[in-house]
Amino acid sequence: MAGEKKGFFKRLVSGLTKTRDNIVSGFDALFSGFSSIDDEFYEELEEILIMGDLGINATTSILDKLKSEVSEKHIKEPKQCKELLISSIKETMRVDKTEYAFEDRKSVLLIIGVNGVGKTTSVGKLAGIFKSQGKKVVLAAADTFRAAASEQLTMWAERAGVELIGGQEGADPASVVYDAVAAAKSRNADILICDTAGRLHNKKNLMEELRKIYRILEKNYPEAYLETLVVLDGTTGQNALAQAREFSSVANVNGIILTKLDGTAKGGIAIAIQSELDIPVKYIGVGEKIDDLQKFDADAFVDALFHTEETRNQDKA
Repeated sequence: MAGEKKGFFKRLVSGLTKTRDNIVSGFDALFSGFSSIDDEFYEELEEILIMGDLGINATTSILDKLKSEVSEKHIKEPKQCKELLISSIKETMRVDKTEYAFEDRKSVLLIIGVNGVGKTTSVGKLAGIFKSQGKKVVLAAADTFRAAASEQLTMWAERAGVELIGGQEGADPASVVYDAVAAAKSRNADILICDTAGRLHNKKNLMEELRKIYRILEKNYPEAYLETLVVLDGTTGQNALAQAREFSSVANVNGIILTKLDGTAKGGIAIAIQSELDIPVKYIGVGEKIDDLQKFDADAFVDALFHTEETRNQDKA
């Protein structure tokens, strides 16, 4: 597991290269270019953070925290600000362990997100993660709207070695969930993961569909803990934030799965989402392999983003 984590960290470091170039090069110029900490310094820092897709809320709270620490600790040198800034960003993003309570209970994971964000792939990878932890997993192919979704999920189910309950293309997603609940109960599954259609352009249909699914779960599987996760594509930056906002207006969203962080310059969006919506990023994806989706670790993410000396040493270890 430790090797897997280290391997993932390396992929995260290389995946965040473009984001790092986008944000960190600006920081380096800022910290070496200013000789004192004044309004102009903070203005420039604010611009770098916003341009790096961190969003207004996160930027404001990070800067407020930084300003009060600078004043408390009587810091005069801009270079001394860097470590404070890094720890402030980490604090903004930390995910409480209680956010993963569903892992230790009989649970239903409802996965939502628009097509093309890596939703079905994330469902398959989550199944692999839980199966490797010794859990009994059942998948529900309730995205009956997209023709390839069921085939794709079948492939992932086989790869992860878990059972899949599917429906015909165009079938009622709620009826697929109903069948999957029956299967999960009869097999005494630990986790039922439902892949659902995400059609934001028709919000009314999506709301109706989700309501029906929620009703079936409440009525037929009240003993299961319900966790709703939205999958977002990290390459879309502020657009991902807008999608998260839309989904949280129609569903009780507990967390975010942020995919495709490898090779994007917009990785800063992970910080924005958490701060703007107060919804934690719980998993991040940095590639196609089954172990390229992992729990979000704020410290590792920020270390990989800033690629400090300490993280370079970890890389060499």
